[in-house]
Amino acid sequence: MVEMADIVRRHGPAYRQKFDKRMLPSHRRALRDIEHCRTPALGGTTYLCRDCGQFDYSYHSCGNRACPKCGNDKVTEWIAKQEALLLPIPHFFITFTLPASARAPARSNQKVVYGILMKQAWEALRKLASDPRFLGADIGAVVILQTWKRDMGFHLHVHMLVPAGGLSFDGQRWMPTRNSKYLVAEKPLAIIFKAKFRDAIKKAGLMHLFVEAFRQPGWVVDCEFVGDGRGVVKYLAPYVFRTAISNNRILSLSDEGSATYCFKDNKDRWHKKTLPAETFLARFLQHVLPKGFQRVRYYGFMHPNSRDRLNTIRSLFQISPYCKPEKTPPPDCPRACPHCGGTLTVLAPLKRRPP
Repeated sequence: MVEMADIVRRHGPAYRQKFDKRMLPSHRRALRDIEHCRTPALGGTTYLCRDCGQFDYSYHSCGNRACPKCGNDKVTEWIAKQEALLLPIPHFFITFTLPASARAPARSNQKVVYGILMKQAWEALRKLASDPRFLGADIGAVVILQTWKRDMGFHLHVHMLVPAGGLSFDGQRWMPTRNSKYLVAEKPLAIIFKAKFRDAIKKAGLMHLFVEAFRQPGWVVDCEFVGDGRGVVKYLAPYVFRTAISNNRILSLSDEGSATYCFKDNKDRWHKKTLPAETFLARFLQHVLPKGFQRVRYYGFMHPNSRDRLNTIRSLFQISPYCKPEKTPPPDCPRACPHCGGTLTVLAPLKRRPP
């Protein structure tokens, strides 16, 4: 099976040589980490089989969040954390999308613009929800940034998971939505979002890059009722811990240097796309986030610094205070020898290529 690492090892050096002066540090790091992931370059552990005397080697993962091999073990832990935050009420799934003309300048100023997008989407929702005509309460949300379409094209948008209600401003009452399947009006929310995004972009000194975007439509907000929210948490989890494509969607890498991968459209139909390796890597790298950038953020009473408010709300629902789930240690399963099936014993850390 062809993996992202195979494409990076074969075509990454030429890509770096061609675009080195224009590559972001996060992109260079992603290529380097993916190339070395689970190889002797990162070290590992040496095992010895006491039955047949053969050695076995387990190499370390790179841990880069852009690497398709890494992060899967964190998905279950993240789901447990989000489910512990959920309240026993309906939730809404809200998506804020930038127009197509705003995507290129946003991609060229990732750290600033992505942060503005997440913050101002929240501020727009908070402002509208505080209006007594809609809710008139203090709300909370989990906000997640996503940059890709199913075919790895660039499509910048923000997802929010929002409880159906909020805490009264005096902190004494839970105020549910008037209609259990309606939170706020989408069109006014989109207008407020556009205005707040424009003000923040102007303050950041980037207004000249977004003039065309503010002249055009495409500032879309979609608000969907999603029941208890657990389905959305499970839907979003893989997006939090991987970037754009997984190894099982990469079908082949030709001798001529073309990569073929598959993807589903909105109607759940599979398609194939073949791209030159250079174009494939460029598509992949445009979704690698800047170092230290937080893809998932919490606002309102969902923020970690607002646990008192969250626990006040939980007490109103007569449920226990929020408790962060403990990390589940990996199972202590002995490794089986690939040669004879016997039990492997840890011999020593591996700091260089095995003999």
